[in-house]
Amino acid sequence: MSWLEEKPEIAGRILRLLYEHKMIRTFFRDKADGWTLVSGMYSPLYIQLRPLLSYPEIFVETCSALSRMAKHEAPEINRFVGIAMAGIPIAAGMCYAGNSPGCFTRKMEGVKSVEGFREMIVEYGEHSLVEGEIEDGDHLALVDDLVTRFDSKLIAFEQIKHEAAVRGLKKVSCRTVVVILDREQGASETAKATGFNIISLIPFKSMGLDLLKGSMHDSEWRVIKDYLNDPEAFQDRSVQERLAVMGMNRNQ
Repeated sequence: MSWLEEKPEIAGRILRLLYEHKMIRTFFRDKADGWTLVSGMYSPLYIQLRPLLSYPEIFVETCSALSRMAKHEAPEINRFVGIAMAGIPIAAGMCYAGNSPGCFTRKMEGVKSVEGFREMIVEYGEHSLVEGEIEDGDHLALVDDLVTRFDSKLIAFEQIKHEAAVRGLKKVSCRTVVVILDREQGASETAKATGFNIISLIPFKSMGLDLLKGSMHDSEWRVIKDYLNDPEAFQDRSVQERLAVMGMNRNQ
């Protein structure tokens, strides 16, 4: 069986485990009031993959799958860069699974955009922005748990670019981002516009949600599907109240 044939089976198994262990949470099963995201928008869905390391079997299977995916879908990559913080253990797991070298970016406190990074770097001093070895001729892939927007990935790229210049490296390529899950809410378009390619084990909107259909209640699954297709329709308070009632009734 080829990787492309095997990928949905592996992705489905991992996705169901993420849902079972509440790294994918919904209004229906977990929190009737839903969530207010950093953007200020309401969401009936919350994805938090940072606890992944607490489940060794899922972590190992996920990192092995990501390593295989990178080998087949971006074979030019020879070094993985974990984005602080969530991407660091994932990149380490991929390096172990595929016997590949890696490194990681330092956390840039308070930096939320490329412009913010460029302002901070003037006063940052002599600290390394990337920990670990990078060599001329490397093809790097940035590694993170998931992607919603693309801001943090562009900041990580700026860190690599700056660090390569400081180290006198002139032939370092970094145009690939590897993630476990792509929410498919605009990041791919931004990546393409800025010359990057995202490869994800679980494209959530186009593939992942269908793989979860047998694990979710029908009403729960339908609401999440509708939300992913039109998040704006769920910003109405009456809609949120209706979902809260649905969630509370389910938990009674």
